[in-house]
Amino acid sequence: MFKLLRRVWRYMTAAATGKFDEIADPKVQLEQALAEAQEQHRRLTEQAANVIANQKQTELRLNRAMEELERVNGSARQAVVMADDAAKRGDQTKAAEYTRAAEAFANRLVAVESEVESLKTLSLQSAHAAEQAKSAVAQNSSALQAKLTERQKLLSQLDQARMQEQVNRAMASLSETVGQDVPTLDEVRTKIEARYARALGHAELAGQSVEAKMLEVESAQASAQAMARLSQIREQLGLPAPDTSGDGGAGAPADESAQ
Repeated sequence: MFKLLRRVWRYMTAAATGKFDEIADPKVQLEQALAEAQEQHRRLTEQAANVIANQKQTELRLNRAMEELERVNGSARQAVVMADDAAKRGDQTKAAEYTRAAEAFANRLVAVESEVESLKTLSLQSAHAAEQAKSAVAQNSSALQAKLTERQKLLSQLDQARMQEQVNRAMASLSETVGQDVPTLDEVRTKIEARYARALGHAELAGQSVEAKMLEVESAQASAQAMARLSQIREQLGLPAPDTSGDGGAGAPADESAQ
């Protein structure tokens, strides 16, 4: 039963994730991914800064220990010299006091030397960790910069994709029905062509009717009367009749053949 519930839960999660990916804005998701990468880089930088700060603190402690070692070593040497001088003068009390002081400085010197060796080892380890932290930050910074550069490329591709999708939808609307109240270009073209064809048909039928022939006869008669009247005017003016043959020498051979 538990396995079945787990499988159902995984299926529902995958289905919900798929639906979310379908409706999610890629630009928003891209910004979210980059924000997460920047946050990771910030956390890594803080951790690296802490490692470097620890290395710096270790160096300061080592420097102080080295100074303490030098001071204690000098004090121990001075106590030994003073004890020896007191012994030479025969002042055994002072010699004993200086000897005890020298022994105390010697004990302190051993402790400081041990601390110095420990700090040297710790300093080397801290320096190595600091170098690793710097290298990690540098590598992550390069990776983040590459992601920022990729972000510009992806945003440009996303804008191009959206523009192309709009062009595709616009082209599709020219040949597909957009809605009940919006005709397509093909439908409008078909309607116009049908009206044009009907108009041509009516014109052709009108040209074949009796009324059209009567108008044609009347127009020819009026033209003939106008030509006759024009000939009379030319005769009254003593002007020759115009050559209507279209060739000035075409009539001479005809006269000669008639003779």
